[in-house]
Amino acid sequence: MSRELTTRRSFLKGTCLAGAFPTIVSPFALGLNGSVPASDRIVMGMIGVGSMGGGHVRAFLTHADVHVAAICDVREEHRNRAKEAVDAKYGDKACKTYSDFRELLARRDIDAVLIAVPDHWHALIGIEAAQAGKDMYYEKPMARTVAESKAARSAILRHQVVFQFGTQQRSSYNYRFAAELVRNGRIGELKTIMIGSATSQFVPNQPEQPVPPGFDYEMWLGPAPWAPYTFERCTRNWTLIYDYSLGCVSGAWGIHDVDIAQWVLGTDNTGPGEVEGWGVFPKEGLYDTATAWEVEHSYPGGVKLIHMDMRTALKKAKQFSLHWMGMLFEGTEGWIYVSRDGVHTEPASLSKVVIGPNEKQFPKSTDHRRNFLDCVRTRRQPISPIEAAVRSDTVCHQADIAMRLKRRLRWDPVAELFVGDEQANRMLSRAMRSPWHL
Repeated sequence: MSRELTTRRSFLKGTCLAGAFPTIVSPFALGLNGSVPASDRIVMGMIGVGSMGGGHVRAFLTHADVHVAAICDVREEHRNRAKEAVDAKYGDKACKTYSDFRELLARRDIDAVLIAVPDHWHALIGIEAAQAGKDMYYEKPMARTVAESKAARSAILRHQVVFQFGTQQRSSYNYRFAAELVRNGRIGELKTIMIGSATSQFVPNQPEQPVPPGFDYEMWLGPAPWAPYTFERCTRNWTLIYDYSLGCVSGAWGIHDVDIAQWVLGTDNTGPGEVEGWGVFPKEGLYDTATAWEVEHSYPGGVKLIHMDMRTALKKAKQFSLHWMGMLFEGTEGWIYVSRDGVHTEPASLSKVVIGPNEKQFPKSTDHRRNFLDCVRTRRQPISPIEAAVRSDTVCHQADIAMRLKRRLRWDPVAELFVGDEQANRMLSRAMRSPWHL
């Protein structure tokens, strides 16, 4: 139980015993109509409530032991839309809105936060949230750079806050089942993992446009380099712009399957030792992250992780035609192809296997948000903890750097640096626009 949650519960119990209970109280505060009393609810603030974050708001509102008390977004329309959903749920107008995340984090009544902002903001907000003692559900990826990712990890561990990474495939039956088949040797010795990620798109450069009313564009840019406003820059596809993200190699999709590969291999605290590959980067247009790529990561013990865009993956292995965007595990005695749509195996009988109680099993979670909320209460480690998040994120950064430098790189997972390559190591961090800094 968080310190703030415990304090608030004690206060509410004390006021009730003293006869100081408010004369006008909503049904949710009293725990009527099947709701949970206010003293037992986790108070949450939502930072970033656009398409992804707005979905999280609606989902967290379905949990009876959550009370959404605050909304933050740099877009007024997003704030208002999320507040309307919250107010409709609780039947009041109590939810507060903010355009600056620091004002929300300063509230002592908030136990936990959602962080669902553009990638270049993830680490800075995560660090501030940890320093404020807030548990956090943190959307992927970790950060724009390895240095930012490590700084967020340091703050989260130092302040002992609960952290759940938004790699929700760890809470999926399909991926857990595939992982357990592999870990229990059902396809023999694992040799290769292949990933087919989303494929980028081309968008031409656009002329500068007026910033829409109610949008704090300066705050949206934050630590990223200044650039003129255009609609396409700030839509969901900002993930395809290198100033803000690594594109489909990471936050726009790749991190999900890379994270599962790390999970299956049992390398949540380490990673591959070598990386090499090729990538195609646009020479013109607004989007400038890789549009096609094939990168090979080599793990101790000989397993290869081959990460590709989906078009390249379809040429590499026929199994990628089974479902769009998935991952293929190849062993000495068979293979498993898993996606969000299902699990395919060779031999086919593997799909009917029941993992026994004495076999190797992975932690079971059927709801990523519920897993987070339960851990806020118990102070246990969520299914997608901070160390695993940083290590999976690092694999994506290794891929991007190797593509850009066009050479094989060696990685020291203890020092978390490239071996004997100063140019590659300089790419593990980037300058931040003043006044923002780690």
